Amino acid sequence: MTTDPKPEALEPGEFRSESAATPGDAPAAPAALERAAGDLAAIDLGPWFAAAGRDLPWRRTRDPWAILVSEVMLQQTQVSRVAERWPVFLDRFPDPTHCAAAPPGEVIELWAGMGYNRRALNLHRAATVVRSDNGGEIPSTLRELQALPGVGPYTARAVLVFAFEQPEAVVDTNVGRILARVVGGRLDSRQVQMLADRALGDHDPWTWNQAILDVGAKFCRPRSYACDFCPLSGACSWFRSGNSEPDPASASAAVSGRQSTFDGSDRQGRGRLVDALRSGSVDLTDVGTAMGWEDDPGRARRVLQGLLDDGLVTIDGDTVRLPD
Repeated sequence: MTTDPKPEALEPGEFRSESAATPGDAPAAPAALERAAGDLAAIDLGPWFAAAGRDLPWRRTRDPWAILVSEVMLQQTQVSRVAERWPVFLDRFPDPTHCAAAPPGEVIELWAGMGYNRRALNLHRAATVVRSDNGGEIPSTLRELQALPGVGPYTARAVLVFAFEQPEAVVDTNVGRILARVVGGRLDSRQVQMLADRALGDHDPWTWNQAILDVGAKFCRPRSYACDFCPLSGACSWFRSGNSEPDPASASAAVSGRQSTFDGSDRQGRGRLVDALRSGSVDLTDVGTAMGWEDDPGRARRVLQGLLDDGLVTIDGDTVRLPD
């Protein structure tokens, strides 16, 4: 997973649009952004979060490795599933040194049920870098964190905020959706991070970021939104407009679209083979069957090559197995 290039620095308070904005998809007006930044900075989510925030196990620690593991897991997996697997993973790999010392195949094995197995491999690679370059300690700067395999802007900022309590603002798809709706217009990549930074203001960074993530999970959902109960509704332009269409979050920066169908996809075949390899090696002649494509050997070979290129599997003679 590559990290996003860092955008050029902007002067404080300087909201402007991407030069390559597509006609019809122009970012929100600077005046609307300034208003939204001020309105959000004036809202104290602390009392609401203290009463209604989710009780999640990774919120009870400030251990940087534990936080990094939780954030990597949460990238593509439901919270309830992560809550089950996170303590199991940390029991086996309590710190980067233990993770780096294990073969990558063992980390992939323990990732069972999580999906998107490249995350496990990237986490092992990140642990290896931390052990070799940082004495086994998770770094505490944005630049160093983003240099780790599989760590992008959101994950790096999340570790800084939730482990080190540094004044950073996280922007995932839920926060991106909130900010676009509060502004009432689509945001470009520079604007969305700058608005998040400005909204943080003088708030406690740990509490504010956890709270706004919960607002996205509980109220500002993609379709079944619950604006009447949202603690940010007083600042929300989209709410004041009566939730008029189009939804300003559509195609706004940091807001992901609907995921492609899983059934019958290459992702499904990849996952099936990796799951089979968790129980032992698979003969090359049986790879198509393990993927569910015994009648499509060409597709099976292509997907197997992708797994080999990613480092998720290796060929040993006439068999496929997880990497050492």
